Amino acid sequence: MEIILKYFSGFTDTQLKQFAALDHLYKEWNSRINIISRKDINSLYEKHVLHSLSIAAVIDFARGTEIIDIGTGGGFPGIPLAIFFPEVHFHLVDSIAKKLKVAEAVSNAIGLKNITLQNIRAEAIQNRKFDFVVSRAVAPLKELWKWSKPLLKTSNVKRQTSNLSNGLICLKGGDLAQEISESGLRPRMIEIDKIFKEEYFKEKYLLHVGA
Repeated sequence: MEIILKYFSGFTDTQLKQFAALDHLYKEWNSRINIISRKDINSLYEKHVLHSLSIAAVIDFARGTEIIDIGTGGGFPGIPLAIFFPEVHFHLVDSIAKKLKVAEAVSNAIGLKNITLQNIRAEAIQNRKFDFVVSRAVAPLKELWKWSKPLLKTSNVKRQTSNLSNGLICLKGGDLAQEISESGLRPRMIEIDKIFKEEYFKEKYLLHVGA
Protein backbone atom coordinates (compact mmCIF):
# COMPACT_ATOMS: atom_id res chain seq x y z
CA MET A 1 0.00 0.00 0.00
CA GLU A 2 3.01 2.29 0.48
CA ILE A 3 3.21 2.78 -3.27
CA ILE A 4 -0.15 4.59 -3.23
CA LEU A 5 1.04 6.95 -0.50
CA LYS A 6 4.17 7.64 -2.55
CA TYR A 7 2.01 9.47 -5.08
CA PHE A 8 -1.16 10.50 -3.24
CA SER A 9 -1.88 12.08 0.16
CA GLY A 10 -4.71 13.65 2.12
CA PHE A 11 -6.76 10.48 2.53
CA THR A 12 -9.25 10.16 5.37
CA ASP A 13 -8.91 7.35 7.91
CA THR A 14 -11.80 5.58 6.18
CA GLN A 15 -10.08 5.72 2.79
CA LEU A 16 -6.81 4.45 4.27
CA LYS A 17 -8.60 1.51 5.88
CA GLN A 18 -10.43 0.75 2.62
CA PHE A 19 -7.24 0.75 0.58
CA ALA A 20 -5.44 -1.35 3.21
CA ALA A 21 -8.22 -3.96 3.20
CA LEU A 22 -7.92 -4.63 -0.54
CA ASP A 23 -4.83 -6.82 -0.19
CA HIS A 24 -6.43 -9.43 2.07
CA LEU A 25 -9.78 -9.33 0.31
CA TYR A 26 -8.44 -9.82 -3.20
CA LYS A 27 -6.03 -12.56 -2.11
CA GLU A 28 -8.87 -14.38 -0.37
CA TRP A 29 -11.24 -14.09 -3.33
CA ASN A 30 -8.55 -14.83 -5.88
CA SER A 31 -7.96 -18.21 -4.23
CA ARG A 32 -11.60 -19.04 -5.04
CA ILE A 33 -12.19 -17.20 -8.31
CA ASN A 34 -9.09 -16.47 -10.34
CA ILE A 35 -9.54 -12.89 -11.49
CA ILE A 36 -5.94 -11.70 -11.06
CA SER A 37 -3.02 -13.75 -12.39
CA ARG A 38 -1.12 -15.65 -9.71
CA LYS A 39 2.10 -13.81 -10.55
CA ASP A 40 0.41 -10.42 -10.18
CA ILE A 41 -1.57 -10.92 -6.96
CA ASN A 42 1.44 -9.98 -4.81
CA SER A 43 1.80 -6.78 -6.84
CA LEU A 44 -1.85 -5.84 -6.38
CA TYR A 45 -1.21 -2.26 -5.29
CA GLU A 46 1.22 -1.45 -8.11
CA LYS A 47 -0.30 -3.33 -11.05
CA HIS A 48 -3.99 -2.95 -10.26
CA VAL A 49 -4.73 -0.30 -7.62
CA LEU A 50 -2.15 2.34 -8.59
CA HIS A 51 -2.71 1.63 -12.29
CA SER A 52 -6.42 2.33 -11.75
CA LEU A 53 -5.56 5.53 -9.88
CA SER A 54 -3.62 6.90 -12.85
CA ILE A 55 -7.06 8.23 -13.85
CA ALA A 56 -7.26 10.13 -10.55
CA ALA A 57 -3.80 11.57 -11.22
CA VAL A 58 -4.98 13.33 -14.37
CA ILE A 59 -8.63 14.15 -13.67
CA ASP A 60 -10.37 15.37 -10.53
CA PHE A 61 -13.99 14.28 -10.85
CA ALA A 62 -16.46 16.70 -9.32
CA ARG A 63 -18.98 15.72 -6.65
CA GLY A 64 -22.04 14.13 -8.25
CA THR A 65 -20.28 12.88 -11.39
CA GLU A 66 -21.72 9.61 -12.72
CA ILE A 67 -19.25 7.11 -14.14
CA ILE A 68 -19.69 3.66 -15.68
CA ASP A 69 -16.85 1.13 -15.53
CA ILE A 70 -17.25 -1.19 -18.54
CA GLY A 71 -15.83 -4.69 -18.12
CA THR A 72 -14.87 -4.05 -14.52
CA GLY A 73 -13.95 -7.69 -13.83
CA GLY A 74 -13.05 -7.85 -10.15
CA GLY A 75 -13.51 -4.10 -9.79
CA PHE A 76 -10.76 -2.30 -11.68
CA PRO A 77 -10.53 0.60 -12.14
CA GLY A 78 -13.91 1.21 -10.47
CA ILE A 79 -13.23 0.19 -6.86
CA PRO A 80 -9.95 2.10 -6.35
CA LEU A 81 -11.55 5.15 -8.00
CA ALA A 82 -14.67 4.83 -5.82
CA ILE A 83 -12.47 4.85 -2.71
CA PHE A 84 -10.57 7.87 -4.04
CA PHE A 85 -13.72 9.80 -5.01
CA PRO A 86 -16.37 9.05 -2.33
CA GLU A 87 -18.69 11.79 -3.66
CA VAL A 88 -18.74 10.34 -7.19
CA HIS A 89 -21.06 7.51 -8.25
CA PHE A 90 -19.63 4.46 -10.05
CA HIS A 91 -21.71 1.89 -11.90
CA LEU A 92 -19.64 -1.27 -12.40
CA VAL A 93 -20.74 -3.61 -15.20
CA ASP A 94 -19.43 -6.91 -16.50
CA SER A 95 -20.93 -9.68 -18.59
CA ILE A 96 -19.30 -12.38 -16.42
CA ALA A 97 -21.27 -12.85 -13.21
CA LYS A 98 -18.56 -14.58 -11.18
CA LYS A 99 -16.15 -11.69 -11.71
CA LEU A 100 -18.78 -9.19 -10.68
CA LYS A 101 -19.43 -11.29 -7.56
CA VAL A 102 -15.87 -10.52 -6.45
CA ALA A 103 -16.28 -6.80 -7.08
CA GLU A 104 -19.54 -6.81 -5.12
CA ALA A 105 -18.06 -8.73 -2.20
CA VAL A 106 -15.02 -6.44 -1.98
CA SER A 107 -17.07 -3.23 -2.21
CA ASN A 108 -19.48 -4.50 0.46
CA ALA A 109 -16.64 -5.59 2.75
CA ILE A 110 -15.03 -2.15 2.73
CA GLY A 111 -18.34 -0.31 2.99
CA LEU A 112 -18.40 1.53 -0.33
CA LYS A 113 -21.68 3.45 -0.62
CA ASN A 114 -21.05 5.02 -4.02
CA ILE A 115 -21.06 1.88 -6.15
CA THR A 116 -23.76 -0.04 -7.98
CA LEU A 117 -23.14 -3.22 -9.98
CA GLN A 118 -24.88 -4.82 -12.94
CA ASN A 119 -24.29 -8.13 -14.71
CA ILE A 120 -24.85 -7.02 -18.30
CA ARG A 121 -23.06 -6.42 -21.57
CA ALA A 122 -22.37 -2.73 -22.10
CA GLU A 123 -24.18 -2.67 -25.44
CA ALA A 124 -27.37 -3.96 -23.76
CA ILE A 125 -27.68 -1.03 -21.35
CA GLN A 126 -30.59 1.24 -22.19
CA ASN A 127 -32.02 4.46 -20.82
CA ARG A 128 -28.91 5.29 -18.78
CA LYS A 129 -26.45 8.11 -19.40
CA PHE A 130 -23.15 8.84 -17.68
CA ASP A 131 -20.64 11.67 -17.57
CA PHE A 132 -17.70 9.33 -18.17
CA VAL A 133 -16.96 5.78 -19.21
CA VAL A 134 -13.82 4.22 -17.70
CA SER A 135 -12.31 0.92 -18.75
CA ARG A 136 -9.13 -1.06 -18.33
CA ALA A 137 -7.80 -3.29 -21.12
CA VAL A 138 -11.23 -4.63 -22.05
CA ALA A 139 -11.49 -4.36 -25.84
CA PRO A 140 -9.99 -2.57 -28.85
CA LEU A 141 -10.64 1.17 -28.85
CA LYS A 142 -13.00 0.92 -31.84
CA GLU A 143 -15.26 -1.53 -29.96
CA LEU A 144 -14.99 0.31 -26.70
CA TRP A 145 -16.07 3.56 -28.30
CA LYS A 146 -19.01 1.85 -30.03
CA TRP A 147 -20.25 0.66 -26.63
CA SER A 148 -19.43 3.91 -24.83
CA LYS A 149 -20.84 6.57 -27.14
CA PRO A 150 -24.54 5.74 -26.55
CA LEU A 151 -23.96 5.81 -22.78
CA LEU A 152 -22.40 9.26 -22.60
CA LYS A 153 -24.13 12.51 -21.79
CA THR A 154 -23.38 15.03 -24.48
CA SER A 155 -24.24 18.16 -22.53
CA ASN A 156 -21.11 20.07 -21.68
CA VAL A 157 -21.52 19.94 -17.91
CA LYS A 158 -18.27 20.67 -16.09
CA ARG A 159 -17.72 17.53 -14.07
CA GLN A 160 -14.03 17.85 -13.29
CA THR A 161 -11.30 20.39 -12.71
CA SER A 162 -8.91 19.25 -15.45
CA ASN A 163 -9.27 19.97 -19.15
CA LEU A 164 -10.60 16.51 -20.02
CA SER A 165 -14.20 16.78 -21.20
CA ASN A 166 -16.96 14.24 -20.59
CA GLY A 167 -16.14 11.06 -22.48
CA LEU A 168 -14.29 7.76 -22.49
CA ILE A 169 -11.16 7.23 -20.40
CA CYS A 170 -9.43 3.89 -20.95
CA LEU A 171 -6.20 2.33 -19.75
CA LYS A 172 -4.15 0.45 -22.32
CA GLY A 173 -0.63 -0.79 -22.94
CA GLY A 174 1.82 -1.57 -25.72
CA ASP A 175 2.01 -0.25 -29.27
CA LEU A 176 -1.39 1.32 -29.91
CA ALA A 177 -0.73 2.85 -33.34
CA GLN A 178 -2.70 0.29 -35.34
CA GLU A 179 -5.53 0.09 -32.80
CA ILE A 180 -5.95 3.87 -32.81
CA SER A 181 -5.76 4.01 -36.60
CA GLU A 182 -8.44 1.33 -36.97
CA SER A 183 -10.71 3.17 -34.53
CA GLY A 184 -10.84 6.30 -36.69
CA LEU A 185 -10.56 8.33 -33.47
CA ARG A 186 -7.99 10.86 -32.33
CA PRO A 187 -7.75 10.25 -28.59
CA ARG A 188 -5.66 12.29 -26.25
CA MET A 189 -2.89 9.95 -25.10
CA ILE A 190 -1.12 10.33 -21.75
CA GLU A 191 1.97 8.28 -20.88
CA ILE A 192 1.48 6.82 -17.41
CA ASP A 193 5.23 6.44 -16.83
CA LYS A 194 5.39 10.23 -16.81
CA ILE A 195 3.11 10.08 -13.74
CA PHE A 196 4.35 6.95 -11.96
CA LYS A 197 8.07 6.16 -12.26
CA GLU A 198 7.95 2.39 -11.69
CA GLU A 199 9.20 0.19 -14.55
CA TYR A 200 5.79 -1.51 -14.80
CA PHE A 201 4.23 1.65 -16.22
CA LYS A 202 6.47 1.90 -19.28
CA GLU A 203 4.33 1.65 -22.42
CA LYS A 204 1.17 2.06 -20.34
CA TYR A 205 -1.20 4.77 -21.52
CA LEU A 206 -4.36 6.62 -20.57
CA LEU A 207 -6.53 7.43 -23.60
CA HIS A 208 -9.30 10.03 -23.58
CA VAL A 209 -12.00 10.44 -26.21
CA GLY A 210 -14.44 13.31 -25.71
CA ALA A 211 -18.18 12.70 -26.00
